[in-house]
Amino acid sequence: MNLLLDTHLLLWASAGSSRLPAVARRMIANAANELFFSVASIWEIGIKQGKGLSDFHADPGLVRSDLLQNGYTELDISGRHVLTVASMPPIHKDPFDRILIAQAMIEGITLLTADPVIARYPGPIRKV
Repeated sequence: MNLLLDTHLLLWASAGSSRLPAVARRMIANAANELFFSVASIWEIGIKQGKGLSDFHADPGLVRSDLLQNGYTELDISGRHVLTVASMPPIHKDPFDRILIAQAMIEGITLLTADPVIARYPGPIRKV
């Protein structure tokens, strides 16, 4: 299964945090799953780290390097992703989460999230 992790799951996984849900931990560890991260998550970490937000203390460059070294595939943002965001219902206001949802929809990759609001969107989204 192809899995796109949302930003919080990426941060928790890369830090070995106990906040990472057990089901997500098992899915990430399953060698049969291909793991993806979006450049939008790296961008979000950089912006929110600069604002001093408590959940975003990680260095975005180190997170990216760690993900790549651990076999994750980087997913770029395309014009199709952006256009999909424009047509999505306004269930969630966070632009970073909205682009992740659009990427999952367009690429047919299951988006893993712990956010119940993200999980309200139709498409390949799994709340863990």
